[in-house]
Amino acid sequence: MKSALIVGGSNGIGLSVALQLCHQREFVYIVDRVSPKIEVPSNIIFLQENLLLTDFQWLDNLAGIDTLFYSAGFGRVSPFETLECKEIDNCFTVNTISAFKIIKHFMPQLKAAEPFYCGIMVSIAARIASPLFSIYSATKAALFRGIEAINSELRMSGSQNRILEISPGSIKGTSFNGGATDLNQTKNLAKGIIDSMKSHNTLLIPEYDAIFKDVIRRYNESPELFADESYLYKINGNRLQKKKQLKVGYLSGTFDLFHIGHLNLLRKAREYCDFLVVGVHKDASHKGKTTFIPFDERKSIVASVKYVDKVIESEKEDVDIYKKGIVKYDYLFVGSDYKGSERFNKYEDYFSDKDVKIIYFPYTKGTSSTQLRSAIDNTPHNKPTNKG
Repeated sequence: MKSALIVGGSNGIGLSVALQLCHQREFVYIVDRVSPKIEVPSNIIFLQENLLLTDFQWLDNLAGIDTLFYSAGFGRVSPFETLECKEIDNCFTVNTISAFKIIKHFMPQLKAAEPFYCGIMVSIAARIASPLFSIYSATKAALFRGIEAINSELRMSGSQNRILEISPGSIKGTSFNGGATDLNQTKNLAKGIIDSMKSHNTLLIPEYDAIFKDVIRRYNESPELFADESYLYKINGNRLQKKKQLKVGYLSGTFDLFHIGHLNLLRKAREYCDFLVVGVHKDASHKGKTTFIPFDERKSIVASVKYVDKVIESEKEDVDIYKKGIVKYDYLFVGSDYKGSERFNKYEDYFSDKDVKIIYFPYTKGTSSTQLRSAIDNTPHNKPTNKG
């Protein structure tokens, strides 16, 4: 029996589709940043992947996939000028680029004679003007046009398989726009999506006749008037989202004698956040040690790691970075050996009312700075430097 792959399936419509498909497929793989918050059937397998970081090699480990459903995506209703550049990057990466890369992986199956079922969550915002939702609608418009073109290529190749574009408006029962997942409200839509994929349809606009047929007509008649009315509708409806969706993480370290342990730490931290700031200590005097690599070189090494978005000089205390407004982070990452210490108990108290979470990482076995330092100390002509 075949298996299904649901990307972005830990909540909302993705989870609802997964729960429907688990009765029809041997396995259903859910790929998401976080695991589902409900207990799922045993044939649903969760794979933790951050679409902002992945190289998609995990796709090679999945066999027997005959159904692909992509529902990962996010956006923020806000004036364009208030969006961070990193938000724009991340939005296109998750909403558009990752979707196309995964479709590309399954093109042999899509072009084959054997049925392959594919559905991609787009948005009605891809087909109309959506001011104050500019980047989100742009990412979805790119999906809409890309899917349209790929389906033409499939037709011309003689394949009967198609990519289903699902373009809803606001969906009740999902966590999008700050809502809560309610699977009872998404069940019927999930069934409709699966039926449309099985029929190799190319477009599904929920509530089209009741709502969106007229919406699209009004847009086509006067795009500028429609856009201005849409702008006022969002403003008057108090739909602006002032809170940025960009989750910022911070950690600090000396990063002398950079090794795999440092790399693993940075990778793990980046999985939690959208933007990772790393503070590099000027020296190692706070540990009563000396450094072998000069400060500027250590900064450059850390900055070259793909998981790191920004490098700064650290403060004596990580909390000072926050207090001074240097980085208003959402996550502070630190080693688990600090948990319960007097110092970090004070940190916990300070952040208790500031929506900042301290993440304690356990130290992993492997190469350590202490091992490298010991080896170098015992090697002739290799002396440490404190030149900074």
